[in-house]
Amino acid sequence: MPSPLIGITTSRVLNKSNIYVMSTPEAYVQAVYHAGGLPVLIPLGIADADLEAMLERLDGVLFTGGGDVAPERYGGQPHPRVYDVDLDRDRVELKLVKLAVERQMPFLGICRGFQVINVALGGTLYEDILDQHAGALKHDYFPGYPRDQLTHPVKITSGSRLAEMLGLTEVEVNSLHHQGVRQVSPELSLTAQAPDGIPEAVELPGHPFGLAVQWHPEWLQAYAPMRSLFEAFVGAAKKPDR
Repeated sequence: MPSPLIGITTSRVLNKSNIYVMSTPEAYVQAVYHAGGLPVLIPLGIADADLEAMLERLDGVLFTGGGDVAPERYGGQPHPRVYDVDLDRDRVELKLVKLAVERQMPFLGICRGFQVINVALGGTLYEDILDQHAGALKHDYFPGYPRDQLTHPVKITSGSRLAEMLGLTEVEVNSLHHQGVRQVSPELSLTAQAPDGIPEAVELPGHPFGLAVQWHPEWLQAYAPMRSLFEAFVGAAKKPDR
């Protein structure tokens, strides 16, 4: 059986030569590749109809981290800490989430990807956790911190798909976000939380593999449970019926 093609979402970034490039951190690519998938980057600026055609050739989609989702996408309000909004990226990723759900295609969301999946399915976000969530922990360990720094525990629902994959019901994670899920989509099941109650993982019931986490497992590949998450995702994309 050939290795599954895993589409990885990208960011539009202005490089040192003052040229816009579409890219994603290498850590995502390597995590997918070492889990047995063939990573391919999904560019921005693609028409909806072409996104649908592109998805026909993929076996799974990884929704990556990055800038904030535009508040108007979830009925939010402007906030001074909202940054790096890319309306085209929002359009592309929200469309891809809906297509992956409709087509029963395996997908994994990380950080912003977690938030995009929640918004695409009708959930909402905090524009800024520290400003809007009483008793919030510090979640924004960026910039200036190691990306693999473990910052707080996460409790995982026993019996959830995530708990089965990781083999744990509590795990220490890194944390590189200032936004977070406020209201979980009614289509999703909340399966992990930080000590302050901020959602850290969701799953889509009845889907072959629809899962998202708020932390960054791609930077924690030294830990077997985090490798297991990518292996389970790629494994779902390998199924014969796909």
